[in-house]
Amino acid sequence: MRSNSNNIEILFEDNHIIVVNKKTGDLVQGDKTGDAPLSDILKEYIKKKYNKPGNVYLGVVHRLDRPTTGIVIFAKTSKALERLNKMLRDKTIDKTYWAVVKNKPSKPADTLVNYLRKNPKNNKATVFNKETKDTKRAVLHYKIIKSLDNYHLLEIDLETGRHHQIRSQLANINCPIKGDLKYGFNRSNKDAGIHLHARKINFMHPVKKEPIEIIAPTPKDPIWDACH
Repeated sequence: MRSNSNNIEILFEDNHIIVVNKKTGDLVQGDKTGDAPLSDILKEYIKKKYNKPGNVYLGVVHRLDRPTTGIVIFAKTSKALERLNKMLRDKTIDKTYWAVVKNKPSKPADTLVNYLRKNPKNNKATVFNKETKDTKRAVLHYKIIKSLDNYHLLEIDLETGRHHQIRSQLANINCPIKGDLKYGFNRSNKDAGIHLHARKINFMHPVKKEPIEIIAPTPKDPIWDACH
């Protein structure tokens, strides 16, 4: 289902939540660039679709980096937002990511445990192997699910949700994500994006209490297409 006006790909929508497949370059929430974020575009979409007068409520549940693609959940009511925020804190929302890397990890599957420090000046995370001042513990699990001629597709389950966690932890094992210049990949992608995709999400509906699983199609490009 796409909203033609802004070409948003909506994966799920009901009275309480709306889940979209974010494209490369989309901003989830407003920042200093002043570009229109998805939150504003979706408010406009809801306003038009349901003929709503006045301001539309839309809560941002979680974010994805600008060059990353895939699943983002928004709440259409404050009750849904409050409950989803609690589920994030309680780690009851399972998120699975796909990442394409050039170098093959030394192990086919592994758990990476590091300590990350965010540097707001260059908007980058520094990875430490031991707890250090101002660091936060970061844990992810990866497995290689496909090897192409020049690249490898990893499936990643996050245990913690730190700033640039997947990007920095994979770079730390010499597996920077395709297109990710910030973390050591040798060249950028044409669309300035990176091959990191929020692929799947499992959670209990915040109001209806029914289990929901959503899978986001990967962007159209030869590498992603080869991953299927």
